Amino acid sequence: MKKGHISVIMATYNCADTLSQSIDSILAQTYTDWKFIICDDCSTDNTYSILKQYEEQYPDKFLIIKNEKNSKLPFSLNHCLKYADGEYCARMDADDYVTADRFEKQVNFLKENPDYHLVGCALQTFSDDKGLGRIVYCTENPDKFSLLDSPCFPHAAIMTYTKVYNELGGYTVSPRTVRAQDYDLWFRFFAKGFKGTSLREPLYFMREDENSFLKRRARQYLWLMVTKWKGYRLLKFPLKCYWHILLTLAALFRNEFRKIKARISIGKKH
Repeated sequence: MKKGHISVIMATYNCADTLSQSIDSILAQTYTDWKFIICDDCSTDNTYSILKQYEEQYPDKFLIIKNEKNSKLPFSLNHCLKYADGEYCARMDADDYVTADRFEKQVNFLKENPDYHLVGCALQTFSDDKGLGRIVYCTENPDKFSLLDSPCFPHAAIMTYTKVYNELGGYTVSPRTVRAQDYDLWFRFFAKGFKGTSLREPLYFMREDENSFLKRRARQYLWLMVTKWKGYRLLKFPLKCYWHILLTLAALFRNEFRKIKARISIGKKH
């Protein structure tokens, strides 16, 4: 592993409209010892050609790879991890952007706090039409029981040690983790005795699509329930904790109700 070096991993799929803003925010980092490993998951727009242009312009800073077939986020991130050789490993999503000092502040935290294995940060939401929105603060010092209420770490905004990913075996590739890869990772993270936190400063700007709920499928909620059940067993949660799994079912019903209302609203407009 290259000491002090950051391997930045990102998966892309049909994000040509937002990709440059995301990548340019990494190019602007004050901490410059990094390499961007990006896996395209068989995009059907010009995402891949944009990526190759960056690789051609900055050959020492970018490694662009591509899946043979569309294989979803956990597989794509594992594909990136095969090439990660830095001491640190940071996540990034293709429709978000970050402050110029994100890497500098996260590296400094890990250097100054050797008992921590991972650090995230608060998230500043935004949208193209409304600008900046709410700030999402993550649990400052979560333990395994924090997973009863939320994933507890901001997956796209984390920085950890590459050796942590290696010890965890990367991401679980399964139908149940297509939308729950972060929950699954954190269950295994705490099972290994790792410790993480999130900075209170919003260093990561997360795109918030008001209609994103329309893309969520019922089966994704059901698979999340399976992932939680497996995670609770792994962490040996007492039986009294298992009712939290039912909250996911409640979220499913709320989401389906919102879909119905949205479709009725769209129908009235037409």
